[in-house]
Parts: sequence; structure tokens; C-alpha cells
Amino acid sequence: MIECKHLSYSYQDFQLNEIEVLKDISFKIDKDEKVLLLGINGSGKSTLLKLLNGLLFAKNGEYYFKNELVNKSYLKANSKEFRKSVSLGMQDPSSMLFNPSVYDEIAFGLKHFGFDDIDERVHHYAKKFEIQSILKSSPLSLSGGQKQKVLLASLLCVEPEVLLLDEPTAHLDPPTTGWLVEFLDSLNVTAIISTHNISLGKELAKRAIVIGANHEIIYDGGVQALLEDMPTLIKAQLVHKHKHNHEELEHKHYHLHSWV
Repeated sequence: MIECKHLSYSYQDFQLNEIEVLKDISFKIDKDEKVLLLGINGSGKSTLLKLLNGLLFAKNGEYYFKNELVNKSYLKANSKEFRKSVSLGMQDPSSMLFNPSVYDEIAFGLKHFGFDDIDERVHHYAKKFEIQSILKSSPLSLSGGQKQKVLLASLLCVEPEVLLLDEPTAHLDPPTTGWLVEFLDSLNVTAIISTHNISLGKELAKRAIVIGANHEIIYDGGVQALLEDMPTLIKAQLVHKHKHNHEELEHKHYHLHSWV
């Protein structure tokens, strides 16, 4: 469904220095496959998701969606269908919520893409996400967990084929994180989920793609195998070392980054 061939992306800063963000990125993702996208902040995860969503375009390389080369001319001719098929949820839900009510937020995409059964779909997804009681509320007045549910409802109500999620658990408490993990597991959708919380890895996907601090892919394989590959975890900076006291002994050893 998705194929990237040697993608690279860079930009110029205010001093006209070329800043490399992604370098020689290649991978394939099959239909209905769920993939964990791992890497430290600044490695290029968010930029890659924006490339896959057609918000940015690679400086070099090619990106194919359903065997079609995605570039500016493709999006000009197929923008509506592509936007319906590929949905991106950014790290901060507040940045994507702009309608006066939760009802309007969920209905927005349905109206844009020409659905007929808008009211029925809004209530169906509100029930699915357990947000029926806040349909009249302003999205910006909600808690982090409620905002995430509203955002997901607004993305999924148009039935996308691909769901791109950037740090979806970043603003969630443990109970809501647990709910989200179970919900994502139940979806029949191709999903790429960006995070640096590797402790959630086995719950979210079976496959992981790791982007290193050098902005290149340094691992593409099973999540369980990655968890047992300490040299790669150290290289990716997905583990940290700190002191521990055991009775009278003090020593250091590596730990996975975990906030759940």
C-alpha cells in the first residue's frame, strides 16, 4: 500500500544552512499492517509522517501510495480522494481542533467529502469513542484524553485506508492510554504510529521502523526482536542509563524509555 524509495528531506534555516531531516529512507508497508515508528525527538519521525500525508515533498526519492507516485501533480489531480484515504493525527490534538463544537468537529470531514448520512455517522462515532455527552461542548475546553478521542473520531469517521498518528499517547493518562492501545488494535486499517515510548511497542504493533539520530533507518523488523537488541536501542537513544542503589551497592544500567 505504501512504498518509500530513498526519500531524503532537508530545509534551509534562517542563515541559509541546509538542515538534513531525513536521509535515504526506504520501506514498504502492506495493507492493514500496523507499524511503530520509533526515534528520539528531532530524528525526523514527524517530518516523515507529513511526507506520507502529502503535506511536504521529499527533496530526493519517491513515495508511492497504492502504486501511484505521490507528488504535487498527483495531489493536484487526486487531492480529495487522497485526503480521504490518508489521515494524519498530529502530536497536539489542539492544533487540529478548530470547530465550535465536538459535533461540528466530527461532521467537518463528512461534509467536505460529501457523505449523506452525516448526523448518523457523527452519533455512531461519538458512541464508539464514548463522547456523546460532550457533542455540544467546545473541543478546546476538553481534557487531553477527550481531545484525542474527538480527533480520532473526526479522522476515522470518513473511513480512511491509512492512519498516521504522531505521538498519540503524549497527552494521555494511563487509563486513556490503555483504552487507545486496545482501540487501535481493533481497527482494520493500515497504521503508522510514531512514538519514543518503546514500552508501548508490543501493544501497538508487531513491526518497528527506527530512525536514528543520523536521520536514517537503523532498524526495520519485529518489535520483540528490537526490545532484545540492546546495541540498536543504545544507538537509537531509546534507552537511558542512570544510577540504582541495591542495598549497599550502587551501579548503573540501561532502561527503556517508559512513561506509562
